[in-house]
Amino acid sequence: MTTTTPEVRESAPSSDGPRRGGRGSVMSSTGLYIATAIAGFLFLIPFYLLIRNALSTDADITGENWKFFPTDVQWGNIGELFTDETVPFGQSLWNSAVVATLHTVGVLLVCSLAGYGLARIPYRHANKVFYAVLGTLMVPTAVTFVPSFVLVSSLGWVDTYRGLIIPGLFSGFTCFLFRQYFLGFPKELEEAARVDGLGYWGAYWRIVVPNSLNFFAAMATITFINGWNSFLWPLVIGQDPSSWTVQVALSNYMTNQTVVFHLIFMATAFSILPLVFVFLFLQRWLVQGIAQTGIKG
Repeated sequence: MTTTTPEVRESAPSSDGPRRGGRGSVMSSTGLYIATAIAGFLFLIPFYLLIRNALSTDADITGENWKFFPTDVQWGNIGELFTDETVPFGQSLWNSAVVATLHTVGVLLVCSLAGYGLARIPYRHANKVFYAVLGTLMVPTAVTFVPSFVLVSSLGWVDTYRGLIIPGLFSGFTCFLFRQYFLGFPKELEEAARVDGLGYWGAYWRIVVPNSLNFFAAMATITFINGWNSFLWPLVIGQDPSSWTVQVALSNYMTNQTVVFHLIFMATAFSILPLVFVFLFLQRWLVQGIAQTGIKG
């Protein structure tokens, strides 16, 4: 009696599956590209309007007949911006650069030292100090604004860089971010430094800081942008036109009597250039630095 084994036929793989998967992948990629293009277009619209209005006359800006770009480009608006005697815009740009840069350096130094001390130096009241720092985040700025101005005025710091910079050198939020970052910093590197005879300051300056440049760059970006965009405190302290920052200078193109549209847009275009350059060069470290704080959204 002979037995026959059933013939096993290998079925060819269906061509529908891979094709469908390929189509789905292509469609999803195409949709992603379209969504990215739309988002990029919407992001660039304000910049287009800024450049378009900066090179136009007030009549073209406020006129009924909209033009994609002015027929007669007003390159003279640039010269008018920097030669206007009522608003020293060039000096204001310089003041903002000095204030934002020194403010950034000071905040990074003070807050990084405070955060490192709270994260690494053993002290029985460290948690209480940390909670006190967090408590400062709950105090509205309006509550401390008047006492701060009275103190700065009594010291004779009105219309000076000291009055613009020193009162804002400590940030509770930045100190909190530095503490969170240093808590996750490898202790082995610091222990090796102490074996070599370094103290807390030596370990901080020679080991921690060189290995934390990405995070420092991220904090520097955020701090510089905040310092550059600050308006209320420079408005109160910089009472003389020679002490105005760029944000205060911008506000003087729009008064109760007149609104100089073309100079407002031209001044705004120049005022955002430093921020654009800083963000473009440091955006990678900005994302990495926030991710390294240990904060999860």
